[in-house]
Amino acid sequence: MAKQGLSQELRQTQRLSPLQIQTIKLLELPTLELERRVQQELEENPVLDEAVDEEKDPEDDSPKNVSLSEYGNSDPTPSYKLYVNNQGKDEKPQYNTFSVKESLQQSLENQLGYCQLDERSMQIARFMIGMLEEDGYLRRDLESLSDDILFKLGIETNEEELEGILKVIQGFEPVGIAARDLQECLLLQLDVDNPTESQANARRIVEECFDALAKKHYSKISQKLNITEEQLKSAIDEIVRLNPKPGGQIDDTYSDQAQQIVPDFILELKDGVPVITMPRFNIPELRVNKNYAELLMQAASQSSRQEKEAISFVKSKLNSAKWFVEAIKQRQKTLQNTMNAIVAFQYDYFIDGDETKLKPMVLKNIADSTGLDISTISRVVNCKYVQTHFGIYPLKYFFSEGLVTKSGEEASTREIKAILTESIDSEDKHKPMTDEQLVDLLSAKGYNVARRTVAKYREQLKIPIARLRKQI
Repeated sequence: MAKQGLSQELRQTQRLSPLQIQTIKLLELPTLELERRVQQELEENPVLDEAVDEEKDPEDDSPKNVSLSEYGNSDPTPSYKLYVNNQGKDEKPQYNTFSVKESLQQSLENQLGYCQLDERSMQIARFMIGMLEEDGYLRRDLESLSDDILFKLGIETNEEELEGILKVIQGFEPVGIAARDLQECLLLQLDVDNPTESQANARRIVEECFDALAKKHYSKISQKLNITEEQLKSAIDEIVRLNPKPGGQIDDTYSDQAQQIVPDFILELKDGVPVITMPRFNIPELRVNKNYAELLMQAASQSSRQEKEAISFVKSKLNSAKWFVEAIKQRQKTLQNTMNAIVAFQYDYFIDGDETKLKPMVLKNIADSTGLDISTISRVVNCKYVQTHFGIYPLKYFFSEGLVTKSGEEASTREIKAILTESIDSEDKHKPMTDEQLVDLLSAKGYNVARRTVAKYREQLKIPIARLRKQI
């Protein structure tokens, strides 16, 4: 029988300080989110105040910067850590916003407002619009949707009613919206009055030969519909022009999403040298409220329970304010150091924006250069943008892996993908190149790439296999 007993084990663990936790959270925020976060902190922490310009009104009794050192042993924090100035000389500096457009849901709801529907149908229609995915499809079946509507809206409905309301939505722009699958999406776009012969044949192909069309079995289509090769080609041309994703294709950080993009950095050439600046944020200067500081001073000599509770509350809020202000300062410094390291690493590229000059670069390269953790670099890079003289780019754009060429030089995956795209665009579409042929082509250009790697890059570029690229 095993003996039971007590034992002690000494373990060393590392816990993050409140300041570190606050800094990590702020690092991940893009500019607009940071502005909202500061406003939230101003609302929730009464110790923080938006400072005013003292030079304008010297008699103003509004809150001013207060040093915690005034309270003796309460907190030795120096005054410079109790405020942060995010503004320039302008009273209220503004930032530029980019890529602002109406979202798909907003557009559809605006169109819904012109429909003659009762309030019940309007509620159901708005709910269905909200269920559309980013590419514009409704992939939830109507039976499940009716259950959701009953649970969320308290409206009992059925598939027949939902089908009728869906038809209304499918009549909105962009054409093909709210389809349940690709076939229905294409049919909605081919549903035109007085169709031409090629449009009519295109509709027959999508409606009656969709599987054969997906597999590009053109001979089967010609035989089944009894149409000539020329008629088939004209019909296929009609289908190719249709939009398979009427909601707009969303593709990670490189897409033009329905949102405001505020650049976190601005890169300019000064005497031919790229220089990084951080735009002035529309975030107020933060200072400690002097009224709470005076309350703490007055209560410091008291010993009643009520005063002690007041002291404890104010001190906790003062600490929170101090950590928040210091975290913003550390965020600015970390972002600046990271962006400077990226520019130094990709110096040649930032001179003229020539993509072929982008070197292979991973998070570890920048972490080593700045002395920061890879996780910290990852947080900085996420959802941050830089405005350059050749466009606005997410920071993730500048990162890519690499491989060694036959000559021993290092090439980025972006460079190889660019060659693949160019080669496939210029190929004979009657005899498109297979992955094996693409491997040979890259090898002839000096790139040692395996077939599975070519296939992976092709899929990432959303380029179909050779058989599906074939044209008549």
